Amino acid sequence: MRTPVFGRRIHIAGSVSDNAEHASLEEAQRARKFVECLVKDLMKKGATFVIPVDAEKLRADDTPICFDWLVWQTVKNNMHLRPNGAPTPVAIAVKHHKNEDQIPEQFHDLWDDFGSSDAVRTESAAHWNMNSKRMEAQAKHGDILITVGGGEGILFLANAYHDQGKPVIPVDFKISVLGSGTHRLVEYGQTGSNADRFFKTTDEITSLTWLERITPISRKEPEKIAERVFELLAALVAPVAFAVRLLNSKSPDYDDVQTFFDTVVQPVLEGEYGYSLVVIDGIQAVEHSRIDEAIFTRLHRSRLVIADITGVRPNCFIELGYALGRNLHTVVTARESTETPFDVMSYAAHHWKKLGTVEERRREFRMHLESVKSRPPLVAEEPLIP
Repeated sequence: MRTPVFGRRIHIAGSVSDNAEHASLEEAQRARKFVECLVKDLMKKGATFVIPVDAEKLRADDTPICFDWLVWQTVKNNMHLRPNGAPTPVAIAVKHHKNEDQIPEQFHDLWDDFGSSDAVRTESAAHWNMNSKRMEAQAKHGDILITVGGGEGILFLANAYHDQGKPVIPVDFKISVLGSGTHRLVEYGQTGSNADRFFKTTDEITSLTWLERITPISRKEPEKIAERVFELLAALVAPVAFAVRLLNSKSPDYDDVQTFFDTVVQPVLEGEYGYSLVVIDGIQAVEHSRIDEAIFTRLHRSRLVIADITGVRPNCFIELGYALGRNLHTVVTARESTETPFDVMSYAAHHWKKLGTVEERRREFRMHLESVKSRPPLVAEEPLIP
């Protein structure tokens, strides 16, 4: 059975302080056991991962500072636990041009064998031997960020994930300097209503309560903490697919658009692709002082945008332009025979029909989604110095 984490890309990031005064050997081992247990649980449920490829720095007591190679080893060791039909690649490996020379000797065989298999897809941060650029690449490919320890880099990653509307789950083992990294995230989340900014769930448990539940106090075994974090992952709201569409019920095109979304778009996106389709029409609970603010906030942090231009409404084009300018994954749809404006004419769109069976119409929509899922942004990023 497909689970809420099936196919979702989990990124476990963080580090252990190299100062034993801030991170005891016992607590560092507890954090590593937690990571190992969580990865194993996720493998059983068909999750996938984003994992950096880098060196393995050690503390004076030979404890690895980062968790990346622990995640790689645990993923490889538990491939046999993956359910039938689980998606590939199992891991996205984010690296830069020098990483091959930095792989620790004890992991050469793992990388030579596993890293070159169909289970792994490599994404390059090009010649950027700079943490921020590599973390931007990691955040681009991840769906959910789980932080453990760490410092300033964790704060950078958390902001990158949040800006893309992706959940951030901080698990605060006592392995870093107080007031930094994951500890700082948890302190912020425990203030006011800030916890809701980290993640939202489908259950009735508040985000703040969830933060308390996953806090790794000393009497909790790492296995139990991993179970709690997995429960939280299973309760997260699905990634948002934001609908830009005709909403005026007095328009002669309204019924056709509504039928298309009710019978085709929503069943395919929510039932097959695991999205939560969001339409803001003023009926939902108010989270902002103005409707337009609510629209652009949700649009800004959506994972997918379905922009239906049937009826050729000016507001739809404003929101479509915003989505394209932000390089969001955007799918344009329109009823067959819609007169497409010049600027949109060359942008491949799905022209849906009113006639035909529901399954035929869903199949055509599904085929279009697959055909454009790897479409590059409208304007590619071009750094001054590549």
